Amino acid sequence: MPTVSNEEAKAAVQDRSGAQPAPGRMTRILDSDFFHAFLRSKVTVVAACGTLILFLLAFLAPWIAPHDPFDLASISIMDARVPPVWMDYSDPRFVLGTDDQGRDLLSGIFYGMRISLIVGFCSVFAAAIIGITLGLIAGYMGGRIDALIMRIADVQLTFPAILIALLIDGVANGIFGSLDRDIFAFYILIVALALSFWVQYARTVRGSTMVEKNKEYVQAARVIGLPSVIIMARHILPNVMGPVMVIATINLALAVVTEATLSFLGVGMPPTQPSLGTLIAIGNDFLYSGEWWIAIFPGLALALLVLNVNLLGDWLRDALNPKLR
Repeated sequence: MPTVSNEEAKAAVQDRSGAQPAPGRMTRILDSDFFHAFLRSKVTVVAACGTLILFLLAFLAPWIAPHDPFDLASISIMDARVPPVWMDYSDPRFVLGTDDQGRDLLSGIFYGMRISLIVGFCSVFAAAIIGITLGLIAGYMGGRIDALIMRIADVQLTFPAILIALLIDGVANGIFGSLDRDIFAFYILIVALALSFWVQYARTVRGSTMVEKNKEYVQAARVIGLPSVIIMARHILPNVMGPVMVIATINLALAVVTEATLSFLGVGMPPTQPSLGTLIAIGNDFLYSGEWWIAIFPGLALALLVLNVNLLGDWLRDALNPKLR
């Protein structure tokens, strides 16, 4: 008798039953209303492409940057303040010119954007962890715990984020000293920004949790005896993540701008590991002497990055809003 393979047997069963194979995950994504809404917004598509390009330039900087701005052996002070290639007295090795230390500005922008994005992502992640945890506890437990957490959040909202970051940086400077502070500047920035942005997550998650905890699936979980931690983490948390994703996207741009502001004020990343804000601060000292490119090009890179991320955040907020569907 002729043998029949497993694939042929499955196909025969499907033909007799008339059932169609379940679509794959990628097929479901491409056919979803969310993806079609993304394609219909031309501005969002352009912003997504721009964000992707900037992210690739930043995180692939060690492989695509023309020079390594951190390699002191390859930097010469004789190459300091060289103008871009379309100006007189330029050098073809440096497309966008050099800074005051002779570092290639294009490579510095790639590496600086990388540092700014890493600080932004880490601080947003840390702020989300703190805010989501406190928001879940406040919304689910209620009572005095809710009142205590929300009063702390209300007090923090009275201070600008930049002021809180400056306060934390000043405390760290007093603890570690100016020299050790440069070593720990990366981690100090992350802590400062995380403690500045957690309130938005906490307030949003608290409101959503107060709605979700009264629904039937949470009541059923309580009836079968699940601990409160399991109920919050397994049942409530997945249903409150939509607004959190919007806040995280917008806060990424805010974190990058705040980090650049702190670096511009001299309390961010040190000149030996420059972020975009540090590059702008360095260029600001030479802006009125004619070397405008040292500040302008990092400023343009920062503006493009923040603009693209903000456009994506605005679209995501509208796409996840059921009232606008």
